[in-house]
Amino acid sequence: MTSTRLPGKVLADVAGEPMLALLLRRLSLARCVGAIVVATSEDPADATIAELALELGFGVHRGSLQDVLGRMAGAAAGHEGPVVRITADCPLTDAQTVDDVVGLLQAHPGAAYASNIEPRTYPDGLDVEVLPASVLRELDATVADPHEREHVTLHLRRRPQRWPPLSLPCEVPGIADLRWTVDTQEDLDFVRALVSRLGDARHSAGLGEMLTAARWRGAT
Repeated sequence: MTSTRLPGKVLADVAGEPMLALLLRRLSLARCVGAIVVATSEDPADATIAELALELGFGVHRGSLQDVLGRMAGAAAGHEGPVVRITADCPLTDAQTVDDVVGLLQAHPGAAYASNIEPRTYPDGLDVEVLPASVLRELDATVADPHEREHVTLHLRRRPQRWPPLSLPCEVPGIADLRWTVDTQEDLDFVRALVSRLGDARHSAGLGEMLTAARWRGAT
């Protein structure tokens, strides 16, 4: 809720529901997901985020506003296995992409990190990061730099020799420059129009359906 460029964006209306609700309902369709926990802050402004998540039946963990790594580790406490990180400004993240990135990590025993963000081949806004719970706990226990704690996986991504990354390439070429994240009013207007175009498929639509809707919008 404390976004400087677009305050309150997480709860902004998108096709009749809060943007966060849209994202959570889309993520709940991932086959690999055992539980979804919203890791928000203890800032009073974020109380409505926690209330919405609980109302929708999802877990909530609240922690420091700036220490996002600590929040994520707290949200995953007691969990073993892969932990998926999705940011709330990526409401179009789809279940299949989540399953694919988790599958990539699981196909490489001992791997510490998998994503679809580096190198960028997916639209900006379909970002999925996955790491074992043990690696998340190690980062939480050892990373001291506030900037790296705020950006969760930055410490790990800066040290590929220590944690070799796995990258999931997009099967659709030439779409890496598309912007589907929500940081500005223009971004929000685009997502609203695209989701409206998806209609009843707004929760289940995968990349192909969204690209069709985006092309209708003149986004490609």
